[in-house]
Amino acid sequence: MVSRRVTLSKLPRLFPAKRHWTWIGTLSILVFCLRSGSADRPSPTNRWPTFVDVAQESGLHFLHRSSATSNKYLVETMGSGVGLLDYDGDGYLDIFLLNGAKIETEMKPGMSPDKSQSPYWNRLFRNNHDWTFTDVTERAGVQGKGYSMGVAVGDYDNDGRPDLYVTAFPSNQLYWNKGDGTFVDVTARAGVGGGGWSSSAGFFDYDNDGNLDLFVCRYMEWDFHDISCGRPELRSYCDPKQFPAISNLLYKNQGNGTFLDVTRTSGIGEHPSKGLGVAFNDFDGDGWTDIMVANDGVPQSLFRNNRNGTFTEQALLAGAAYDENGNTFAGMGIDFADYDDDGWPDIFITTLSLEKYALFRNLGGKGFDYVTNRSGIGKASRLTAGWGAFFFDADNDGWKDIFVAQGHVMDTIESTNPTLRYMQSPSLLRNLRGRFQDVSQESGKPFSVPQAGRGAAFGDLDNDGNLDLVVVDLDRPVQVLRNKGGHDPGWITLNLSSPHSNRDAVGAKIQVESEPGHVQFGYVTRAVGYLSSSDVRTHFGLGDASVVQRIKIRWPSGSVQTLESVPARRFLKLSEP
Repeated sequence: MVSRRVTLSKLPRLFPAKRHWTWIGTLSILVFCLRSGSADRPSPTNRWPTFVDVAQESGLHFLHRSSATSNKYLVETMGSGVGLLDYDGDGYLDIFLLNGAKIETEMKPGMSPDKSQSPYWNRLFRNNHDWTFTDVTERAGVQGKGYSMGVAVGDYDNDGRPDLYVTAFPSNQLYWNKGDGTFVDVTARAGVGGGGWSSSAGFFDYDNDGNLDLFVCRYMEWDFHDISCGRPELRSYCDPKQFPAISNLLYKNQGNGTFLDVTRTSGIGEHPSKGLGVAFNDFDGDGWTDIMVANDGVPQSLFRNNRNGTFTEQALLAGAAYDENGNTFAGMGIDFADYDDDGWPDIFITTLSLEKYALFRNLGGKGFDYVTNRSGIGKASRLTAGWGAFFFDADNDGWKDIFVAQGHVMDTIESTNPTLRYMQSPSLLRNLRGRFQDVSQESGKPFSVPQAGRGAAFGDLDNDGNLDLVVVDLDRPVQVLRNKGGHDPGWITLNLSSPHSNRDAVGAKIQVESEPGHVQFGYVTRAVGYLSSSDVRTHFGLGDASVVQRIKIRWPSGSVQTLESVPARRFLKLSEP
């Protein structure tokens, strides 16, 4: 292991009207100083931020279309996801949105969902840097095929440009970023078409060879000609329990633009399930990435990396398969991050109404403890159904909060259970040093508007240091929730790159110590939530601290880099030495 240290104590804490690019030494540290003055800066007395939906005024016009039919095909209920990526390399996050496809009431053998009509296209919106967006879908060539579900973003060929992997029914697509504003469908050459009903997916480097591999969740054995449910005069969506489980897929990146299907040889294929969400982290601290999958109605899956190209499923052994009563639950959205700042990644999984969202606290890499009720999450989630979800620091106080996009899966739920609602407003849970408080009603109008929420992602869309949200709602316009900030606390955002590990340093571990000694832990990943991909940059709220005392990075290659006395309120671009 190689360790390097650099001190930035002499770097001036400047906030000029124009942005400055400062290179320091041979470590390729790019300090992005942002303007601090703002006419609409919130009052210092308001310490919790509010969010405003700016989708329509920003020109981001997108309506998800499920193409619901009277036959009640199950795929109509699942919605789609969103990907945040800087596809053109201008330093601002662009937005990629997934859509359904046209379904006929009677899908005859040989018929597939039709995406040829523009209302059903997937859409790519370029960020214009002024809270407006331009639809560049046709030029980019990413309209899609089939009934699209999720997106994974990753630089699989290490050329410095993010590529797109789209999951769909009945097959998936891989789009290579050419670097000129366009993408090329390379699915056939790469060998990652998959098949069946794929849901979430994510890029990660499971063998630490510097090339991003690909994990794909699959939901179940299903097609349009399967069983029907309900009475002939009143059809209903079938319970997923009526369909067989199916294995997820694992593709190894061979470093030449192609992937090898290692589902069987890796051990992943030995454990059929009903995967809807996937997240990655190193739960036992051995330096190798593990996989956590949210499963619907069957035990959750934790694939421990054996460091030899194989995985062992050990959710039951680790205490992360069931709730505290030994019951399965409808796992949908997921995140795998350290919410209590003890250095060990924890697990959050959303569920259906009456099940309560699951929070598993990591016990020092030895296993997990189900802490849903003790953490306050049980009380906040008993009547809600969650999908897209993640840990993120909404108020920049140095503690990771939780966002959940919500809405029941059954559009008839109110007739069968009057205590529940199909349309539900999103939820925001504030992290009070390890316990969570529902602050949705204090967080702005979008958190009081009932929706059928599905996929969601987070990222800093305007580079102001506050994390924004994008939420896809079933058969409704997309929401772009601008974080208006609270009392203007400190923050720092790290953008890592590496010529030795994978280009985006996916899998790197980051430790940040700020005044007065608060230590936080981050992990570089894009795959969180449900069907979605968030900002690859790693953000840390710093509260009232003006200086980061120490930043320690463990790169995927194993080398360690340490920086000291780093001024706050900056984007720091670091290249592995």
